[in-house]
Amino acid sequence: MNILTTFILIGMVDSHDSSFATVELNNNPSLNGGPALAVMPVSAFPCEIYEGKIFYVVKLQEDDEATVVCQKEESNGRTTKKDD
Repeated sequence: MNILTTFILIGMVDSHDSSFATVELNNNPSLNGGPALAVMPVSAFPCEIYEGKIFYVVKLQEDDEATVVCQKEESNGRTTKKDD
């Protein structure tokens, strides 16, 4: 059996509460299968999350653990976060 040793997944938060977030995960590059749905603990995110928040799950070396990385919040000096 072959195990995926390195990868980058692109994720988006669909919804969340104080404990868990429901997210969509896509391969990079995108494949025909469409997004996978997952439930992740909010504590796995190193940033504030909200509906529509983009993040990445990254594993670059075989011996590394997968890491959640949040997308940068600023775009041309403006904050991209939506107001609730």
